[in-house]
Amino acid sequence: MSRYRGPRFKKIRRLGALPGLTNKRLRPGSDLRNQSRSGKKSQYRIRLEEKQKLRFHYGLTERQLLKYVRIAGKAKGSTGQVLLQLLEMRLDNILFRLGMAPTIPGARQLVNHRHILVNGRIVDIPSYRCKPRDTIAARDEQKSRTLIQNSLDSSPAEELPNHLTLQPFQYKGLVNQIIDSKWVGVIDREGYFHSLSTLFFNSIFRIRAISNRNRESISKKGLTVGIVVSIAI
Repeated sequence: MSRYRGPRFKKIRRLGALPGLTNKRLRPGSDLRNQSRSGKKSQYRIRLEEKQKLRFHYGLTERQLLKYVRIAGKAKGSTGQVLLQLLEMRLDNILFRLGMAPTIPGARQLVNHRHILVNGRIVDIPSYRCKPRDTIAARDEQKSRTLIQNSLDSSPAEELPNHLTLQPFQYKGLVNQIIDSKWVGVIDREGYFHSLSTLFFNSIFRIRAISNRNRESISKKGLTVGIVVSIAI
């Protein structure tokens, strides 16, 4: 998948803490969230920032996040709840939550380099969707275990979500159940998820309408130019 390779401090200055993106901290006074010239934020801007938090925390592209929103919208139950569950049950995020990787990009690298076993088999797909009773472990190699041990030693002592169990001396974690939404701290309120999904779908329809109008305009002028409209909210 495409990874964000730009300046990470720039993102956390604008959006706030994104532990999945980086574990570094801002210096006091460098947070830009409360230094906006426009004063009160519009609802559109609030939703946009919440969407950006999701993207950069979980390391997703616009297309990938849209795919998850579509899946969540078709599932039974709360769209926001389902969206959270889909994102949190990704293999790279599970490794990050367990403390076996310092960040989600770090977890993705472990998976891509084939250091991780799921139920005894190598899995090299960071977006692999973990299920209850899945066992996540390091390969039985010194290099793999050293990488994970370094992360476990440097990770802060935080309470582990109740859907996960860590066995550090065995370099292994267990998925007990689907995550409870109260453990997800990136988004402030679940109400944003419903607004977020609406924002995505409205954007799709708006882009399609603009694209159709452009095609009609070009057709009238006798031009044969193809139009590509990118989704950029």
